[in-house]
Amino acid sequence: MLPAPVQNSAPVVSLTSAFGNSIQQKFLRKQTSQCKNSKPLWLLDYTAAPLHAILSLFFFLIIFNGSLFAQDTISNPNLQQADTTTKSIPHKKRQHLIITVNILGYGGSLIILNNTWYKNYPRTSFHTFNDSKEWLQVDKVGHAWTAYNTGKVSAGMWRWAGLSNEKAVIIGGASGAAYLTVIEFLDAHSAKWGWSWADMGANIFGSSLFIAQELSWKEQHIQFKFSFHKKNYPDVTLEKRADDLFGKTWYERMLKDYNGQTYWLSTNLHSFFQSSKIPKWLNVAVGYGAEGLFGGFENKWTDGDPGFPINRTDVKRQRQFYIAPDIDFTKIKTNSKFLRTAFYFLNAFKFPAPAIEFSDKIKLKAVAF
Repeated sequence: MLPAPVQNSAPVVSLTSAFGNSIQQKFLRKQTSQCKNSKPLWLLDYTAAPLHAILSLFFFLIIFNGSLFAQDTISNPNLQQADTTTKSIPHKKRQHLIITVNILGYGGSLIILNNTWYKNYPRTSFHTFNDSKEWLQVDKVGHAWTAYNTGKVSAGMWRWAGLSNEKAVIIGGASGAAYLTVIEFLDAHSAKWGWSWADMGANIFGSSLFIAQELSWKEQHIQFKFSFHKKNYPDVTLEKRADDLFGKTWYERMLKDYNGQTYWLSTNLHSFFQSSKIPKWLNVAVGYGAEGLFGGFENKWTDGDPGFPINRTDVKRQRQFYIAPDIDFTKIKTNSKFLRTAFYFLNAFKFPAPAIEFSDKIKLKAVAF
């Protein structure tokens, strides 16, 4: 797997993982649901490597145009609103660039996925696969987050290319669900997996959350965010299982370890109480995560070859809910085009802050990631 660009800013890392996160989660989820005869981890990494290369290029092109991108659209709410009441001016060169980027980013990654992953398994006619109960649905929330943030970035790009706000929102906002739908079709014709209605529901929810808010409010009052903390597993058996499933490096764990992922719906308070003196940047976020997950459906697996069965059902699989303060970075005023663009991308991540956790009991966490 290619390392995450540590030298780059956090926004680039977060949005690059927006695609990669959901795709790698799907591979991990499907792979580990079949404990026996599962593919080795290196195959998963091989599949992800070229994919990340293309997606890194995809988002590099966005950042390369960042100064104009931020100035013209995404970081200037007043301009966004004005765009709905004034006639948009198409920019043919920008539109051609965005079309090219989409073809290379979407089409190229799908071709690579098909050739490096699906071709290793027999093809079948269209069929379904019920994975709605895997990973305590953390992977499904990841699908929704991916569709939401993909649509958000894509819509901003189409605004930059001169489309009206409504057209940009519908075309860009639907692109996340559309891209993930194609992946579902590849699953549906693979003998090992199948079409997942749970995945599709999550994809549509994520895109709809973005589109509905833009068409209703012309901005995102409720942001869909992601956070991660690296889990330590003191038990030797569980640590080995985590290494096999999720990888050893922090960026592998960030993309694959459901035990360390939390997804947030972060609400901007001032947007709903505009006459109040609440700071415009202050949000309240509700989060969802889980822990004790060492298999798709249960904590049983086969270790080694020919295989030694391991039963760790003594480890409780547990849902976790959170409530915490957060920051809407796009509400922070700045004259810097770079900072406006960075704040926009940074909004895909939840800001670390104290939180209340609701699981088997109520806990107060000094800092929640």
